[in-house]
Amino acid sequence: MTSLCFTGGTAILPDRTVEDAIVVCRDGKITYVGRSKTRLPKGAETIDAKGGWISPGFVDIHVHGGGGSDFMDGDVEAVHQSCRAHASHGTTTLFPTTSTGSPTQIQAMLDATTNAQRNWTAENGAAIGGVHLYGPFFAKDKVGCHNESGCRSPAAKEFESYFKSGIIKIATCAAELPGAADFYRQARRKDCLITCGHSNSTWSEMDAAFKNGMRHVDHFWCAMSTVPSIRKRLGVPMQGSMLEYVLANPEMSTEVIADGMHLSPELLRFAWQLKTAQRLCLVTDCNRALDMPPGKYRFGSKQDGSWFTSDGKVGWASENSLASSVNGMAHMIRHMHHSTQIPLTDVVRMASLTPAERVGMDAQIGSLQRGKWADIVILSPRLKVRSVFLRGTRYRNSNRHS
Repeated sequence: MTSLCFTGGTAILPDRTVEDAIVVCRDGKITYVGRSKTRLPKGAETIDAKGGWISPGFVDIHVHGGGGSDFMDGDVEAVHQSCRAHASHGTTTLFPTTSTGSPTQIQAMLDATTNAQRNWTAENGAAIGGVHLYGPFFAKDKVGCHNESGCRSPAAKEFESYFKSGIIKIATCAAELPGAADFYRQARRKDCLITCGHSNSTWSEMDAAFKNGMRHVDHFWCAMSTVPSIRKRLGVPMQGSMLEYVLANPEMSTEVIADGMHLSPELLRFAWQLKTAQRLCLVTDCNRALDMPPGKYRFGSKQDGSWFTSDGKVGWASENSLASSVNGMAHMIRHMHHSTQIPLTDVVRMASLTPAERVGMDAQIGSLQRGKWADIVILSPRLKVRSVFLRGTRYRNSNRHS
């Protein structure tokens, strides 16, 4: 196989940038990263970054769909359509994320995703790292835009059947629910990243979850407990919430939706300052309205998912309630960097290496490093996607959107 050489740009590494860089790939993997003074391999195909950025491919651990499809639609074409849409925005590995729904709907999603993962090619878009079992185990008072009728406490018979698929790599459950401890312990046995989300849990409930393996909290400040929400639930004395627990515990990681609509620049910067780029992930939490015109869409299954409205900037469950994002990862990176002045190395790390580390895939993906998959994104100087390479193969639809 011909070597592939990326030149004419600045490489983004986890701790620094390398100007006038060269990244050499062969057989779908990176073989060299350094300055372009290195001699190019004979007969190599050269990709000129034209003064832009040579970035690792982005890794999205919380994403529901895109391009008109939702992973909960439960068929292989919906999986492919969503993966293609996100590849156009620089995501090279993603974790299809469930919403609330019936056991039959969730199993159909797991089956379709497993099929798509087994038969993946670069034409299908972003590779599937595994499934994020997100819904249905949410607290009803924090269900957000998800369909409340599909929300329930975890029962061993149900969640054990999901884990048998072998594709679940991230597992979410509200910590205060009956059965949460058993769920966390089972997810721990399956070596999942264990998360708490859509929860009104207290500090003590979070601490109990931590002892059972929970190490991550979904979309910080969104559908999560606060001191006032817990006082409403349990009265006085006021108790610590998910917010305080995550900020106080150095082993806890979390994620932010940096679309410019969910969180203000000061909150984005605050999360980075307190958790650092090693414990903060960028996620899209994107729905099927990515790359689609403004309008009304289903969140979750196309049969009975809850309705939301996209205005082209964000999804709205109601006039005052957000319903996840409608933007890809490149947009999140641009906004995170430009609005907060956080160093680009940290911003890209939060969208690549940090999520890869959290799911235990950092030996294969997440940074420009010898031996890793050649998942590479060429960005313009203003961080617009110019081209995307999936394991060394150019993704042909990568210039449609950025």
